[in-house]
Amino acid sequence: MREVVLETERLSLRRLTQADEEHLWDLDRDPAVMRFLTGGRPTPREVVREEVLPLILSGYGRWEAYGRWAAEEQATGEFLGWFALRPLADESGAVELGYRLRRSAWGQGYGAEGARALVRRAFAQPEVARVVAFTMTANLASRRVMERAGLRHVRTFFADWPEVIEGSEEGDVEYALTRAEWEGTRAGRVR
Repeated sequence: MREVVLETERLSLRRLTQADEEHLWDLDRDPAVMRFLTGGRPTPREVVREEVLPLILSGYGRWEAYGRWAAEEQATGEFLGWFALRPLADESGAVELGYRLRRSAWGQGYGAEGARALVRRAFAQPEVARVVAFTMTANLASRRVMERAGLRHVRTFFADWPEVIEGSEEGDVEYALTRAEWEGTRAGRVR
């Protein structure tokens, strides 16, 4: 049974299941999708099966409002990628927004649409004071999604990553939106 947790104008977000192994592997083996994550190296299928998917599924038992959800186009049911909200371990009241979309879904506004919906979902939780998102400075498309979801650039920083990938010399960026800022944008209607 598909457990839809959130719908937008064009997207359905549902819990991932074991049956999504192929979708996740297909997503993570596209070099363009993985460019700013692994330098384009694909995630091996066994890693998706034995590490990634079990971690995602275990999150559903821990949190009601948070997790990683499959994004499907409502009109066709096509798997487009995923969106996520997860509490930050080192900052009380903060949740991290994440997303990963198939290349075929890029440039169509799905990223901003899903991200805006998750920002609303986050601030529907009374304990959430801030939504944050991170990406490489060079990942301009992801930064645009964050901005279109209402997040603002907070800082540029240089993390100590185990491997250097193209663009990492420019550092990483943090974007954020506080509850007060969100409430000040006409009850969260960010455009």
